[in-house]
Amino acid sequence: MTAVIELAGLTVRRGQATLLDGIDWIVEEDERWVVLGPNGAGKTTLLQVASAQMHPTSGVAGILGEVLGTTDVFDLRPRIGLTSAALADRIPREELVRDVVVSASYGVLGRWREHYDSLDHDRAADLLVEVGARHLAERTFGTLSEGERKRVQIARALMTDPEMLLLDEPAAGLDLGGREDLVSTLSVLATDPDSPATVLVSHHVEEIPPGFTHALMLRNGRVVASGPLERVVTEEALSETFGMPLVLTVSHGRYAARRRNGHRTV
Repeated sequence: MTAVIELAGLTVRRGQATLLDGIDWIVEEDERWVVLGPNGAGKTTLLQVASAQMHPTSGVAGILGEVLGTTDVFDLRPRIGLTSAALADRIPREELVRDVVVSASYGVLGRWREHYDSLDHDRAADLLVEVGARHLAERTFGTLSEGERKRVQIARALMTDPEMLLLDEPAAGLDLGGREDLVSTLSVLATDPDSPATVLVSHHVEEIPPGFTHALMLRNGRVVASGPLERVVTEEALSETFGMPLVLTVSHGRYAARRRNGHRTV
C-alpha cells in the first residue's frame, strides 16, 4: 500500500505555543482514520498540515508522495478533498447547491464565467445522490439546514476525485438526527473500496462511523495512542486523552463514552 500521509517528528510552533510536538503518523491509501482529542489538542492544526494549508516548524510532512517545503502546494491541494467550517463560511449563500459542488472542478467558491461540460454536471449530480442530497440541487446554499450543508460540502470535496478526504469536525453543530444521518453517510463512503483514504477529526467517539479502521488520539499536541480502532479506542486511552475517567461502550459498531461515576477529573 502507498502512504497518503507520512509524518516524522512533526512539530508546529506559533510564537511561544507548541501546537504539535513530535508527531509520527502514517496513513495508507485504504485506511479510514478518526482523530480524537479535546479542544486545544492540535487536531485542526494536524489537518491543516495534512491538507497542505500549513507547513511544519520542524520535522517532515509527506503528503501524497510529496514533501511539504519542497513541492508546489497549489499543485498538491487539488488532490485533497477538504471540508471545514472555515471553508463553509466562504461559500456564497445565494449559490445553487449544484453549483457549489460542480465549481470544485475549478477550485473556486462561487460560479462566475467558468465553463463546465456535461460530465462535470453529471458527476456533481451523482455525488449529490451518493450523499443523500439529490433533492437539494436547486436550493441555494443559504437556505439549507446545518446537516444539509455538511452533506453538500462532502459532495463538493469528492468532486475532483481526490486521493485523500479530510473532514474537520463534520458533525459540529448538528442535532442528534443530523449527526446520525451524517454518520450513516460517512459509513457508506468508508465501506466503499473506491473511496479515497479518509481522515475525520472529532471530539466525540459517538461520531465514529462504522467502517472506519484506525484512530489517532491527541492531547496537548502529542500522540496518546495510534493504530487500529479496536486496539486504540479503549477506556484507558480515552481517559488519558480527555483527562478524566471514562466508561466506554460499543454496540453494533458504534462507540459511546461517559464519565465514570464517583471519580474526580484527573
